Amino acid sequence: MDVLIKNLGLLINATLIATPPLLLAALGSCFSERSGVVNIGIEGMMTIGAFTGAVMGLVSGNGWIAFFCAGLAGALFGVIHAVACISFHADQTIAGTAINFLGPGLAIFLCKAMFDNSSDTPAMDTSCKLPKLFEGVFPTGSFWSNVLNVYSVAYLVFILALVCWFVFYKTKFGAHLRAVGEHPEACESLGIDVYKVRYICVILSGFLAGLGGAFVTLATINQFRPSVIVGQGFIAIAAVIFGKFSPGGAMKACLLFGLCSGIKTLAGQSNTISPNLISMIPYIVTILALVLFVGKAHTPAANGKIFVKSK
Repeated sequence: MDVLIKNLGLLINATLIATPPLLLAALGSCFSERSGVVNIGIEGMMTIGAFTGAVMGLVSGNGWIAFFCAGLAGALFGVIHAVACISFHADQTIAGTAINFLGPGLAIFLCKAMFDNSSDTPAMDTSCKLPKLFEGVFPTGSFWSNVLNVYSVAYLVFILALVCWFVFYKTKFGAHLRAVGEHPEACESLGIDVYKVRYICVILSGFLAGLGGAFVTLATINQFRPSVIVGQGFIAIAAVIFGKFSPGGAMKACLLFGLCSGIKTLAGQSNTISPNLISMIPYIVTILALVLFVGKAHTPAANGKIFVKSK
């Protein structure tokens, strides 16, 4: 029984480590997609956020400052995506793909320029990372230590999901962003500034994706590496589709994918199964979720469609 409880604690701990970056990115994607702008550049925004978080953690020595700066870096890429798609009417899928190339490419270029031609940043001290809850309160390795002694952002992100749900369904801005994603022409006729709403949502999606990337380097690991984000942005997008483009649904989907990553982590500690097969678990679940549920998700009617403001 003690072994079972210990393993349950380890599974919860691994889930709480894997879920926050996915959920932050998914919440950002919800804002962009529901406003009518496809943003598949989440992966690139997470990568630049991960790099910025690691660098600012080393420079400032403060995890919270690094975390916020990473969000700003992601927001900057959100501005680029918004200008291309909203103002210049670029194809949103192609623009997002460009972001996915630009983010990692710029991160690796800057990393090599700053750290003696190395594509990895130096490892950070614990003081440079995000703080943990209840550190030192519970015995190391105990069930409660595994469940509660985790990074504070791991719990704050679930509160943020509730805040996003409230914004979506209980505020005037939320009503506007949902309407803009369905019938932008009708919204314009009612005096709603479609461009303004979409700009806010796309920039916010970049900000949240940047925070998601920073969580990886400031909590999960202690440095930036080129492969640190690979795949997580696309899993977050899959979670949004699986969750029917709502913050609540995205949170449930991210918990599922985070649980799969936790199972992968625990299973990887045993040598009975090939690590290559174990690493496939989150991606197999993602594919199955898309195959089974993508047809049931209500995609916003104007999602991905170019809107031109009338003169």
